[in-house]
Amino acid sequence: MHVVPLPALADNYIWLLHDDSGHAIVVDPGEAGPVEKALRARKLKLCAILLTHHHNDHIGGADALRTTHDVPIYAPDDERIAIATQRVRDGDTLTLTQPAMRFQVIAVPGHTLSHIVYAGEGVLLCGDTLFSLGCGRLFEGTPAQMLSSLQRIASLPGNLLVCCGHEYTAANGRFAQTVEPENAALKQRLDEVAKLRAKHQPSVPATLSSELACNPFLRVDSEDVIDWCRRHGAANDPVARFAVLRSAKDVFQA
Repeated sequence: MHVVPLPALADNYIWLLHDDSGHAIVVDPGEAGPVEKALRARKLKLCAILLTHHHNDHIGGADALRTTHDVPIYAPDDERIAIATQRVRDGDTLTLTQPAMRFQVIAVPGHTLSHIVYAGEGVLLCGDTLFSLGCGRLFEGTPAQMLSSLQRIASLPGNLLVCCGHEYTAANGRFAQTVEPENAALKQRLDEVAKLRAKHQPSVPATLSSELACNPFLRVDSEDVIDWCRRHGAANDPVARFAVLRSAKDVFQA
């Protein structure tokens, strides 16, 4: 299977997955144009659309693609995604025949209450829940919900490729460095990101194991993150540590 990030809008990624026979799916198409261009260039047939949550920068192009290609739209059970043709829920297994792919559906409330991710085929299609070196803002959920969601993700196989919805890695990394300045894995990841971005290449996907080593929002139980949180007024409770991390990131500028 081929995994292709398609830049869209200001800093979004639409994820295009396809097999060697020319069958493809797209995930979170915020606009149709980049998808149509990629399908033509690669001579692919679009077979399905997968959505992670209701924000327009993730669904804005889905209806046009469905109309043009007559394909199903899989989405969480949320009335704000009226264009969905099939609903998927926590614990479902989504099985596609063309391309032959199978994904576990996992509910991850936090960024939005109905956010889901798709895990399988070596990838984690995680929308705006997990970013490389960061996580999504809490627009609807609570810190406890988001931490629980991230912990569910952290329990998945480490070789999964984290296919997130935005190119935020460098900015996330600058905050992560303030939390764990001595984290060698983080330093190595940021060097890699700088080289990729200098060549105008995507910084994602990255492996989940890399995120577990570098991403402070997945590391609320690590000694250095606990020390940072203690200095910022929260240490004993993991949810409180996550909350203070997320609040600090919300106002961080560098």
